[in-house]
Amino acid sequence: MDFDLNEEQRLLEQSIDAFFAAGRPHSHARDRYDGQTGSLGDLDALCLNEMLIPEEHGGGGAGALDVAVAAERLGAAAAPGPFIGRVLAGYAITLAGSEAQRAEWLPKLASGERRATVAIGEPGTRWGLDELEMGGGRLVGEKRNVLVGDGIDLAVVVLADGLALVEFGTAGLRATDTDVIDRTRPMATLAFDGPDHERLPGGATAAGRVLDLGAVLVAADAYGGAARCLDLAVRYSQEREQFGTTIAHFQAIQHQLADVAIDVLPSRGLYWYAAHALDRRQDDASGFASLAKAHITERYIAAARRAIEVHGGIGYTWECDLHLFLRRAVFDRAYLGSPEMHRQRRARGQFADVG
Repeated sequence: MDFDLNEEQRLLEQSIDAFFAAGRPHSHARDRYDGQTGSLGDLDALCLNEMLIPEEHGGGGAGALDVAVAAERLGAAAAPGPFIGRVLAGYAITLAGSEAQRAEWLPKLASGERRATVAIGEPGTRWGLDELEMGGGRLVGEKRNVLVGDGIDLAVVVLADGLALVEFGTAGLRATDTDVIDRTRPMATLAFDGPDHERLPGGATAAGRVLDLGAVLVAADAYGGAARCLDLAVRYSQEREQFGTTIAHFQAIQHQLADVAIDVLPSRGLYWYAAHALDRRQDDASGFASLAKAHITERYIAAARRAIEVHGGIGYTWECDLHLFLRRAVFDRAYLGSPEMHRQRRARGQFADVG
């Protein structure tokens, strides 16, 4: 079987890469770190956040593999913003909302009139559906590490017993900014004290699929970042000279780069297959989503560290772009659960109902 991206997916990759190549590399990420948030509006022009929303509601009508391809290229650029949170919010409403709820919310999300995110994690690094405690008729508790950005005004809250919509500004909901290692993706803690909310009727069965897609998108982001770390290290090794030759001629450097390439590049097919399985509702979709998330996020941290070592002393400075990727790698490993949690989930067979 020749499994590869189709022509439209390749064009999507090229379009995103061209967008970032038009300016200084990683300038959007550095703007976010420096507090210059205006670049997020430029990113919205790519129209990626609404890819999964059905065409009849103004979205792109894309599939999981399409949006994962976009996530990979955003990861390669260390692109700022709550892309994953916004995509998952629209996906949740598409899967679990009533006809009236989809008609009410999806066109507004697709047009950018409203901006939504997902609230999943709870205190104590609880990310799995079997670990969540919030639920019932009255929402009380905290959701931590919630991806937010400029103008987020709706949260799709993942509960122990389903999904609920809560609008920002509602009495009983308080948002507090979180100090995070990766400032390209701002986060907040949401404190709930019985706010008005609206349940999504299909939430009990759809919540697992939302988390599965989230795992695939984080894995795709991690692959893009890891591959970019390898690319930056190779290019630097071909430019940096010692003892009259470039360090790319040193066997120790060649071994380091080869190890990273062997670790990272074959893993692309893992997230591709996980996304493909989600699109096809295959029985192993959830298991491969967890496997991709666990494996690739660990490879990302290792690749970022090796790339910094290849750069030597300059790799540890603020001026070197690699710190953007190392911070992002730490985020990807932790967000939606650790590799250990996902491996245990796969081993126990705690997967979503894909029927």
